Amino acid sequence: MSSFFGGGQAQQPQGPDPVYAAKTEMEMYTDLFNKISGQCFKKCAAVKHKEADLTLGEMACTDRCVAKYLESQQRVGAVLQEANEQQLQQQQQLQQQQQQFGR
Repeated sequence: MSSFFGGGQAQQPQGPDPVYAAKTEMEMYTDLFNKISGQCFKKCAAVKHKEADLTLGEMACTDRCVAKYLESQQRVGAVLQEANEQQLQQQQQLQQQQQQFGR
């Protein structure tokens, strides 16, 4: 006899876990932020802090540093995505060939 709320069987989740995906995405953004802030601070901030705020030169340097870092990350991401798409196409072609010769 089946239950009203699911027939007595455990249902398998469909697709990737959204909580895991959100957690992974937050970890990636946190890592990116930490890398950007560390590298750009090291590069742009004066070693001896004479003022509480950044100088105009330090702010301009930081803006350029962050922009360059994000642009490079975007370019790397595009190259990796293209490589993944090519690999997927090769795998699909290989599967098609295996199906043709397997008959």
